[in-house]
Amino acid sequence: MVVRQALENRNGMENTLYIALSRQMVMKQHLNVVANNMANTSTAGYKGEQLMFVEYLAQTKDGQQVSFVQDLAVVRDFSEGEFIKTGSPLDAAIHGKGWFVVDTPKGQFYTRNGHFEMNRNGEIVNSAGHPVLSDKGQPIVIGPGETDILISGDGTVSTSGGPKGRLNIVNFENDQLLNKVSNSLYTTDQPPEQALKASVTQGMIEGSNVQPIIEVSNMMTALRSYQSAQEVIKQEDGRLMEAIKTLTEEKS
Repeated sequence: MVVRQALENRNGMENTLYIALSRQMVMKQHLNVVANNMANTSTAGYKGEQLMFVEYLAQTKDGQQVSFVQDLAVVRDFSEGEFIKTGSPLDAAIHGKGWFVVDTPKGQFYTRNGHFEMNRNGEIVNSAGHPVLSDKGQPIVIGPGETDILISGDGTVSTSGGPKGRLNIVNFENDQLLNKVSNSLYTTDQPPEQALKASVTQGMIEGSNVQPIIEVSNMMTALRSYQSAQEVIKQEDGRLMEAIKTLTEEKS
């Protein structure tokens, strides 16, 4: 926004600098997004992000139409990550579109990270200790001494003591409207709906859907673009300084 306002109030002589600067600022943001993806290649349930940017046409004070780059939004890739076998009976992975529901002091959050455990009260909780809710909106509790934990494809949790409840698997009309709270927890104002087509696999978790090789390639491309814009800025700055020096000498 700052670059756009400055560009609209300048004459054509400085346009090249602002165009290159707009490109450089977007590439810096792009590098941050890629770096965050790479840092979460091992985070269960993490969804990769991409920066969406567009061409923006601005009109300068002297009437010229100038094109520069503007970052528009961060878009998430909600494709399914690779399933990783853990062997833990409480771990669960969702196949298809759907989210686990987690109860927190700040309200209900949603996650694809099915790395669960049991707290001292026998409740199934996520790695942060927040209860994982059933389709009845209550924590699923496993009684003392109960064994043979089984999670069926529809999310029903059973033990030697019988059925304990069914994991609440929900989805939303538009996943892009989910707001990231942390790397694996999301929130939204959208009303949840039952994910009727999703299925659950016990003893596995869904890994990050980030592909490291692609992200390294994206980082190298963004870095070259950033450096290219930096070179344009350097050259244009030198040209302006030379023009100012020439004008000063002519007046003297």
